[in-house]
Amino acid sequence: MRRGQTHLEEDSQKEPAVGYWKPLMPSKGSKEEPETGCQDAGPGDESQSAEQCNVSRLRSSSVEIREKGSEFLKEELHKAQKELKLKDKECERLSKVREQLEQELEELTASLFEEAHKMVREANTKQAAAEKQLKEARGKIDMLQAEVTALKTLVITSTPSSPNWELHPQLQSPSKAVFRKGHVRNKSTSSAMITAASHNAAPEPVSRECKEVDSILFAEFQSWKESPTLDKSCSFLDRIYREDVGPCLDFSKQELSELVRAAVEQNTLTIEPVASQALSVMKGSAEDCGGPNRFRSQIVMKCALSGLPRTCKHRITLGDSGNYYYISPSCRARITAACNFFTYIRYIQQGLVRQDVELMFWEVMRLRREMSLAKLGFYPNEI
Repeated sequence: MRRGQTHLEEDSQKEPAVGYWKPLMPSKGSKEEPETGCQDAGPGDESQSAEQCNVSRLRSSSVEIREKGSEFLKEELHKAQKELKLKDKECERLSKVREQLEQELEELTASLFEEAHKMVREANTKQAAAEKQLKEARGKIDMLQAEVTALKTLVITSTPSSPNWELHPQLQSPSKAVFRKGHVRNKSTSSAMITAASHNAAPEPVSRECKEVDSILFAEFQSWKESPTLDKSCSFLDRIYREDVGPCLDFSKQELSELVRAAVEQNTLTIEPVASQALSVMKGSAEDCGGPNRFRSQIVMKCALSGLPRTCKHRITLGDSGNYYYISPSCRARITAACNFFTYIRYIQQGLVRQDVELMFWEVMRLRREMSLAKLGFYPNEI
């Protein structure tokens, strides 16, 4: 074996095979050359040349595969890059849409909350206003019911033409009113007193009062009657305020006079008699004042409206203030006259007086006369 190998090595060294080996990296144009070389090789070198041909083929095929693989991978990479770019653009667009939707959602939520708070505030305001109106309406209903009840009693029992002497004793003359005071013990005593009084009393002169309608005043009243109102701007009430109400409620204490006038107009003034106990607490006992017990209700004090010391048997309150002001009989008569006028005017406005226009006009004139007389100092002795 060794000899054969040595011969081969020597032959290969002596006769080198020029042109039978192809380069490791053949060009594309010389792909057929190895096969030619292999065919031209000698019979002794067939196995070695075949192996070399196989190796060269494998190398060329691997290079082609590598080139094709690299081209395919490049194409796939390019496609993947394009898809990534498209996906990036889509993601960017979707992120913008999401941000826009989130912003719109926040604005919508804020507007909804603001609208809800606004609706709640409006509902609370409307509820408070409705409760206030309900309270005022209930108060007006109670007041109207009381006035209607009083008016029914007044209409049933007394009218201006034929007053009820039991309900209105102040309209009687002093000589007739004397016998209605106190308690009647028996029929014989009362009849004896009446008989004696009839013998001793002087005959009263019969007075007939003549009346004539003033055309200007009646026209103003008719104009006001078509649409009754308590507004001072109308000519009818403006004249009465200037000529009667203003002078009648004009007292020495100007500040308190304005409060009294406003309370009379708003129907919030209350007049109540003064109890004997209250006067005793304020002025002490009747003995300290120098009078018997039966004169306790006639203790002299300063009138809150005139500022003069007078016998104050009544006091007034203005609205819900809770403050009491003691007034003299003259001031009480003036306030009562004004209150009677406003009460009758309110009844006409509310449609509670169903009489002829002329009768209502004369009743208004009578009430105006009472205010004028009270202003001049005339008032019933029973006050």
